[in-house]
Amino acid sequence: MTNAEIIATTLDGLLDHEVSLVVYGRAALALGFEHVSEAVGRSLDLDVILRFSDAASIEGDDQFWSAQQQLNQALESSGLYLTHIFQEDQVFLRPDWAKHLKPVLRPTTHWLRLFRPDTVDLILTKMMRGEDAQDMEDIQFLVESEGLTSEAMEPAFAAVRIPDVEELRQTFQRALGPVRRILAGRSSGS
Repeated sequence: MTNAEIIATTLDGLLDHEVSLVVYGRAALALGFEHVSEAVGRSLDLDVILRFSDAASIEGDDQFWSAQQQLNQALESSGLYLTHIFQEDQVFLRPDWAKHLKPVLRPTTHWLRLFRPDTVDLILTKMMRGEDAQDMEDIQFLVESEGLTSEAMEPAFAAVRIPDVEELRQTFQRALGPVRRILAGRSSGS
């Protein structure tokens, strides 16, 4: 069982009603893709994007926040946690990203409904730390597993919604070259 599965099933067991979450980061890879590296499965957290349409209900859901705190206390000794919960305008995404969500079917849960962004949007989120080596490895995996090409990604690069922070705009620009090289390698078959 991956760490993301442990976090998700633990949270599910602490909930008393249905909660829908969009996971991203390495948890989205671990839960939403086959044949990920062991390192991906060992990621210590579950990152969440709140859709604007869900934000008010989640923010006002005391039982969810209580379950999240209980989860972090229960898993503290193993180093696993759920703390990174961002509204959609705080993450690199296409404007229509929520229309392209993919259901996450693993692990089986009772109350927790998990989704992940489309692979194109996952790549955009992975660009938030510039040319970070781990994120570039994950992007390489995503490009190869989905057979993505430059033609598929260039419209997303042009449309990406970046938070209004100069440093993040610069970070996106720094990541663009390495990601385009990964895509070019895929397009040329190397």
